Amino acid sequence: MKRPIALIVFGGILVLVVLIAIATGASLFFNGSPVVASDKVAVIKVEGVIMDSEDIVRQLKKYSENESVKAIVIRINSPGGAVAPSQEIYTEIGKLRRKTGQKVVVSMGSVAASGGYYIAVASDSIMANPGTLTGSIGVIMEFATFQDLMAKIGIKGEVVKSGERKDIGNAMRAMTDDERAYLQGVINDVYDQFVDAVAKGRGMKKEDVLPLADGGIFTGRQAKENGLVDELGDYEDAIALAAKLGNIEGEPKVITEDKKYTLLDILKGEDVGEVFRKTFGAKSPGLMYLYPAASTL
Repeated sequence: MKRPIALIVFGGILVLVVLIAIATGASLFFNGSPVVASDKVAVIKVEGVIMDSEDIVRQLKKYSENESVKAIVIRINSPGGAVAPSQEIYTEIGKLRRKTGQKVVVSMGSVAASGGYYIAVASDSIMANPGTLTGSIGVIMEFATFQDLMAKIGIKGEVVKSGERKDIGNAMRAMTDDERAYLQGVINDVYDQFVDAVAKGRGMKKEDVLPLADGGIFTGRQAKENGLVDELGDYEDAIALAAKLGNIEGEPKVITEDKKYTLLDILKGEDVGEVFRKTFGAKSPGLMYLYPAASTL
């Protein structure tokens, strides 16, 4: 009795192996033509308020060294964020394009504004949904002042500093006219860098960008009319465009990284800041390429 049962089990396993082999072989064909295994489109997701560039830059470098990746789609769903990380991602995209010749397509989700748009202009092509909120070309620096509140409850701040401007933005006192003018100069310089990046990335004259760079937002359709994006389409359209630009024949294999946060991550203190930034759109003081109204979307 035991021998027939063993044969049945062995036969079942053999049939399963054969079926898996057939399925694997079938997956190598698309419309009757073999798909080259090296033809891949990598997707990198830029989500939430941009406060750090490390993970995005790491992915860009990884895919730039992978000869099987013919094109990259950067899926942006972000209101922007801190200036330096946005610039670092923008710069890395430029390095990748020059070094490898890989095509980069940006796919805009619900929001791709300010720093999110800054990143986008480094690509070969930008695709937005008609209702995407984008643009918001500008710089913002926010401060809170608690001087009146502190006075009411009898608290007074004392500061010892090495220079007159060392405590600019001190919440315990109002900002002076000189300090405001000084910070405006800083803002203007960083704003100028943004406008230059848009002009270069979009192939526009700077004087044509300036009327669009008052911090206002555009729908995807308005952005296309103003030359800020190239095409209207969704995520799947962006994948198809990337495959076309990357000279991929047949259906491309799409690869991506999905970061999943676990209770263990939080207990270990790993990526907790990332969790809160993505969940609550938390901001930190400093120069921001940010569309504030969308920072909690």
